[in-house]
Amino acid sequence: MRICDEEIKIQGRLVRIDFHDGDQYNFAEDPEAVLDGLRKCGRRVDLFTFVERLPAAEPKYSYPMEWDNLAALPVSTFDHWWMQQIGFKARNKAKQAGKKGVTFRETPFSDGLVKGICEIYNECPVRQGTPFPHYGMTLERGRQYAGTFLDRSIYIGAFLGDRMIGFVKLSHDKTKTQANLVHVLSMVRHRDKAPTNALIAQAVRACAERGISYLVYEKFAYGNKQGDSLSQFKEGSGFRRFDVPRYYVPLTLIGRAALRFGVHHRLSDRLPESVVARLRQLRKAWYERRFQAVTPQSIGN
Repeated sequence: MRICDEEIKIQGRLVRIDFHDGDQYNFAEDPEAVLDGLRKCGRRVDLFTFVERLPAAEPKYSYPMEWDNLAALPVSTFDHWWMQQIGFKARNKAKQAGKKGVTFRETPFSDGLVKGICEIYNECPVRQGTPFPHYGMTLERGRQYAGTFLDRSIYIGAFLGDRMIGFVKLSHDKTKTQANLVHVLSMVRHRDKAPTNALIAQAVRACAERGISYLVYEKFAYGNKQGDSLSQFKEGSGFRRFDVPRYYVPLTLIGRAALRFGVHHRLSDRLPESVVARLRQLRKAWYERRFQAVTPQSIGN
């Protein structure tokens, strides 16, 4: 639904939590106006949550607040990132794609781009030990999924010949202060060329050229989860943890109770890390056995 000309999404059934669509690059410029709109929208809204734009070292509002975190990269120039902010290993990996014939270019949103995106999404049913939720994506669904916020999005493709083997979508806030890596994915069969590392480099270049101060790669830490290969990848690429205020504004008795007892968070975020880690290992083993006979597929061949 739209409130104050902004797209608001709803999550949860028992506790209905509303937030900006893409709330890491869409911000509540006037929270009171949004809250007033939610109260009058005619739908049950228990909690409204939003975060502040970087840099946000101190809370700006007096609403109930918890500290959230982002994996963010302060951007000045591409050369500064290349020489000062990333590790030696990440720099070498970012060079591999070019040495192996991969080229990169910003690409306008089009049917050709959507087809390439769907081929990448439909390559493998399992990624990182879990079912890939976008496997089996149709062209129409891909057009809707990747085509949000077109006026504030940048698409960069990694090409081997004429075929797109990886892509990144950046979406920035209205002030061009903060951009988020909404999608970044490459084909598993071309992992040896390290296209994802090079796509990160191209994303940094795009931000530097546009004067965007922060590039965000989702969260740095999730609940009680300890470091994994993805967090190591982010850190090696120059991203670091930024703690930011996240506000939770209750609008109903259910919202106030949820906030008081902490049930506005996922159960997995409240379990001990040792338990969650064991469950992740079991899940990975299960899916690897289940899908071991499935070979990568693509559409449009």
